[in-house]
Amino acid sequence: MPLTPPHMAVTQRAVPSWPKRLWGLIADMVVARGHKQDGPRLLVLACGALAKEIVALRKQLGERAANMELQCLPADFHNRPHKIAPAIDLILTERRVDFDHVLVGYGECGTGGELDKVLAKHHAERLPFAHCYEFFAGSPLFNQITEEEIGSFYLTDYLVRHFDRLVMGGLGLDRHPELRDLYFANYRRVVYLAQTRDIGLEAQAATAADKLGLAFDYRYVGYGELKSAIAAAAAEIDHEERYYVRN
Repeated sequence: MPLTPPHMAVTQRAVPSWPKRLWGLIADMVVARGHKQDGPRLLVLACGALAKEIVALRKQLGERAANMELQCLPADFHNRPHKIAPAIDLILTERRVDFDHVLVGYGECGTGGELDKVLAKHHAERLPFAHCYEFFAGSPLFNQITEEEIGSFYLTDYLVRHFDRLVMGGLGLDRHPELRDLYFANYRRVVYLAQTRDIGLEAQAATAADKLGLAFDYRYVGYGELKSAIAAAAAEIDHEERYYVRN
């Protein structure tokens, strides 16, 4: 995945136009900072629903991720995609100048092309997939699952953990259970794309499928293409770090 050359970094800051309260909410969501402050730096700006997975990947990379900082947007933007592009624009307007490379941990994620416009403006890259389900599963498997049953409702580890709040509560099914069959009339099964082998989460996912009145399909996929993208971005920074040290 191509990343941004240092000379293309945005060099002009702007005062955030969003309310201070909202800016504080977003700006404070720095999950992990690199312990090296010199040399090339990488910002991974991601969906809060991916925070646990990216922190785990960062730990696996060890010293190769020493110059990597992770900042996350609120996870509930997953259900409010119209908020994603403006929030990323806000953060990169303020912070892009501090980093040599920016990898945005989103797919297109229902932004209707607005996210790609923001990334072009700030010379940043995102994961080249439609959404997290595709980059966790990988395109071949995701396409296979879709061809098998187009009426599939997807869950990840994060969505299983927060199913009652995000799905049942988010759709109002906890208050109006009669809406379930209306909302899910075109679905036939729940497909749990598991990032970890956890029998407790698998049982929770099966219960979630039962709550929705759908069949259940379990697929362990691990971190999928998210792992490849984070590793590639960290490797590029590590390579530039070695060049920086030599020169």
